[in-house]
Amino acid sequence: MIRVEDVNIHLGVFTLRNINLAIDENEFFVLMGPTGAGKTVLLEAIAGLIPCKSGNIHIQDRNVTKMPPEKRGVSIVYQDYALFPHLTVRENVEYGLHFHNIDRGKAGRRFNRMVEILDLGHLLTRLPVNLSGGENQRVALARALMVNPRVLLLDEPLSALDPGFREEIRYRLKSLHKNSDVTFLMVTHDFADALSLADRAAVMNDGIIEQIGSMSDIFQRPNSTFVADFVGMKNLFGVDFQDTTAYIDELQIELGRTPDNSHGYIAIRPEDIVLSKEKLASSMLNSFTGTINGVIDQGLFYEIEIRLNNVIFRSLITKRSLFEMGISEGMDITFSFKSTAIHYF
Repeated sequence: MIRVEDVNIHLGVFTLRNINLAIDENEFFVLMGPTGAGKTVLLEAIAGLIPCKSGNIHIQDRNVTKMPPEKRGVSIVYQDYALFPHLTVRENVEYGLHFHNIDRGKAGRRFNRMVEILDLGHLLTRLPVNLSGGENQRVALARALMVNPRVLLLDEPLSALDPGFREEIRYRLKSLHKNSDVTFLMVTHDFADALSLADRAAVMNDGIIEQIGSMSDIFQRPNSTFVADFVGMKNLFGVDFQDTTAYIDELQIELGRTPDNSHGYIAIRPEDIVLSKEKLASSMLNSFTGTINGVIDQGLFYEIEIRLNNVIFRSLITKRSLFEMGISEGMDITFSFKSTAIHYF
């Protein structure tokens, strides 16, 4: 549906390099990465707002690389909504119809459908200044979809919203995607948004794509140290492999399978490391005793740093578990994890 082939873009000192990406029709695809990675630049290149130095962009088997934005069948929604402040909700939603030859009957039916799905009926006569952040975002989505685009591009659509509004807009986005044949491409740095909405995703860093795959692949099987760190694999170690064992200096980690290479990395998600006051009688092949080096409040969870020799492991536990186990800095603790929880590359 969307094919980006060997695209290179130069913007001053920043470049996108050799970008290749394929997104299926009606897929919900997410671009993730830190600030400055190039996510919005790629989004705007697909929209036709930024020219490519080389390479090609195809949408529905049409090469749109040289086409103006209005010919591409693409709508874009920014995090700041970009609504017209002097127009009512109805006028904002219908604005794009002035530039598209859409049958009046079809436009009316589409308008009613957008109003229903996005719950805008009671807002139609209001101006944007009288709307909440979540309401403004719903209006922006309706306006973008009124012209029946092939592709909807979303640039951090939830980042400016309070948590309650974020949940609401996530729900609306899911509903819109389910009830349309539009392909969604969203930029976000929020893992919760990506996990909740995306079919597949790509991770960008410094103008290149580091990894493309399903959400489970990216979060559980990162293919580089950057991706592992970005998705929260806080236990990331350079190791030597020998048979089914990974060595961090003298520390032996049992993998349960034999890697193809002799050197590399292992990564373990902190939530996969189980803490206990005593050694567990379980099937977990890796169980060690270390000293708690730090207790860090992460809001809903606590991150526990455990030192074993010169190696720091990190685990996540609930506040309830913290108090029930009486965890504090300086105490000894047993930590265990399954070999199947270890990703190596």
